[in-house]
Amino acid sequence: MMKESRLKYIFFLCSAILLFLMLLNSKDAGITCDEVLHYNHSVSVYNYFASHGADRSALNTPVSHLQYYGQSYDNIVTIIIKWFQIDDIYGFRHLMSVIAGWLVILCTAFFAIWLTGYGGGILVVILFALSPGFFGHTMNNLKDIPFALGYIASTFFTLKFLVSGKKISALQIILLTGSITFSISIRAGGLLLICYLFFSFFLFCLFKFMRERKIDYSELGIKLFWIISITLTSWILSIVLWPYVLQRPIINMLESYKVMAHFPDTFRQIFEGKVEWSDFMPWYYLPKSMLITIPFLVLTGLILFVIFIRHEIKNGKVELLGLILFTIIFPMVFVVYERSNLYSSWRQFLFIYPAIILIAAIGYKSLFENLGSKPLKWVAVFLFAILSIHPLKFMITNHVYSYLYYNQFVGGLKGAYGNYETDYYFVSQTEASKWLIEYLKTKNNSVPVKVKATYSVEWQFRNHPEIQTSYFRYEERSQSDWDYAIITNRYISPLKLKNNTWPPKNAIHIIYADKVPVCAVLERKSKDDFYAYNALNEGRNIDAISYFDKVLRVDDKDELIFYNFATALISDGQYEKADSVLNKGLELNPDFEPILMYMGNIAKSKNKKDEAIKYYARLIKANRKYFEAYVEMSGLLIDSDLKQSRNLLWTCLTMNSRYKPAIIALAQTYRKSNPEIAKKYDELANTIK
Repeated sequence: MMKESRLKYIFFLCSAILLFLMLLNSKDAGITCDEVLHYNHSVSVYNYFASHGADRSALNTPVSHLQYYGQSYDNIVTIIIKWFQIDDIYGFRHLMSVIAGWLVILCTAFFAIWLTGYGGGILVVILFALSPGFFGHTMNNLKDIPFALGYIASTFFTLKFLVSGKKISALQIILLTGSITFSISIRAGGLLLICYLFFSFFLFCLFKFMRERKIDYSELGIKLFWIISITLTSWILSIVLWPYVLQRPIINMLESYKVMAHFPDTFRQIFEGKVEWSDFMPWYYLPKSMLITIPFLVLTGLILFVIFIRHEIKNGKVELLGLILFTIIFPMVFVVYERSNLYSSWRQFLFIYPAIILIAAIGYKSLFENLGSKPLKWVAVFLFAILSIHPLKFMITNHVYSYLYYNQFVGGLKGAYGNYETDYYFVSQTEASKWLIEYLKTKNNSVPVKVKATYSVEWQFRNHPEIQTSYFRYEERSQSDWDYAIITNRYISPLKLKNNTWPPKNAIHIIYADKVPVCAVLERKSKDDFYAYNALNEGRNIDAISYFDKVLRVDDKDELIFYNFATALISDGQYEKADSVLNKGLELNPDFEPILMYMGNIAKSKNKKDEAIKYYARLIKANRKYFEAYVEMSGLLIDSDLKQSRNLLWTCLTMNSRYKPAIIALAQTYRKSNPEIAKKYDELANTIK
């Protein structure tokens, strides 16, 4: 008893220290791209209720699809911000994110205490504290972290409810109802927790019958009554702050679930050294992303759990542990089976990480309990400490960018750089913005300064009206008017990351994480590229050529400049020089899509079919969703290989069923052989504007 009592004090002390460190760490947290979107939507939700439904902007979000998110935690935080007129909006959001993250840890720890005692709770706190990925997201992720809280709390209170017999307290009902409500109100995927509740109830009844060979109908009836009541209450309460679902509580909730299961927007990202669309990731994308980012310390705990599983089964926890494992494995199997659209590493699956930590903690506790002698236990502690060094060192040296952590399987962040996504959340833009603000104070500019960024930095520059900020795509930088630019390494080609051609030479400040660049502040040395682009658009080819000649003396690492330069040269009849310019562009980036398409079209215009097909094929390999290339390549093959010609178009239409040029081209392939089929495709094409 004394030992457990001491462990109890140690547990609460560790929890308090961790909360202090998390709050301290959050002061430096960067603003994520999702935060901007979700905060803006939460304002729309607030306006919906404040106007008594007159402001309906929260119901129509065709670009962000946020109408399908409950995001109750975001909404609650924004209500507090509005009511108490909090000025530091994102600072407060980060504070609330940390609180949600700490509650995740606390809830998981109490779960472990319930199963194994305070030793297990302490291990949970330590394992979370040494989990850089999760720890990093607790600083600024008001979507995935609160959902993780709801998920682990629902699992915990579901199991407590199921083993309570007939003595079910009001507090148990309130906590279980509240946790399920909270989960659904953040994401429609929380509906799974209702399914878990019914499924777990069925399994517990089955196991109890197998043990006792009888059915207690009284207990069965009581629990079934409460399960149905919890389900209905959770559903009703979960939509209170959700304008879209309030319109049609059943239909729109189910529609939200469908959209979340198959998110309509797709993104290109780096995985295994290649750029690929999120809906075409290999089936193992999720498990591998987890395997290379979860610390060895936690993975070892999982292995220990498997080794000592018999010990836990003997303790009569088979049903409990089985259902905990189910809450981890089922979501992963489901998305692999459904081929769901996954992106940004495994951020969307952070909700299963608390259960993973719980299982790992049980694994370590089982190890310590099964080691008989003290020397062996000290060896185990020493090995635990050794495994802690890698994640701890990363967190200390890169505390703002903890979420970028990769383990030793890929050589840490340095090994992952250029092979996997790093700053996919654009967190580094906040630090870059702060640096640029201080830098510009030394310049004494007399005219407004134009700053571009790869994601909105409007909030960071809110107190500096003399600085105009806006978004642009890095690859199109030569076509925009800007003085300074803030660029993260998201959407930079792996080739440029690996061969050190990014950041470019006009970078005046570079932000590093684990000695690899994650963000750069650029200063424009010349606007000749912008003037050239304007001249080209206005048909002033001679001026455009002159400007391009000058800018290449300053910047010869921008593929789009070579592309536009070649366009101007071809318009001026300088075909040979244009060909040379295009080839130089491809030397910089062999997968640069506009140049590949352009060279394919040039070869086609010269009746060089084989050469054109080669360029179109390279383009499709570089970007399977460059639909125009399918149509052009199909047209070149229609006479020599009709089957391949049609296959190209069908492949294109499986990705974009309403791509009109492909439908028209498909009709053309049937024009001679089967006019009736051609007519049907023509009619289909006419329905598309």
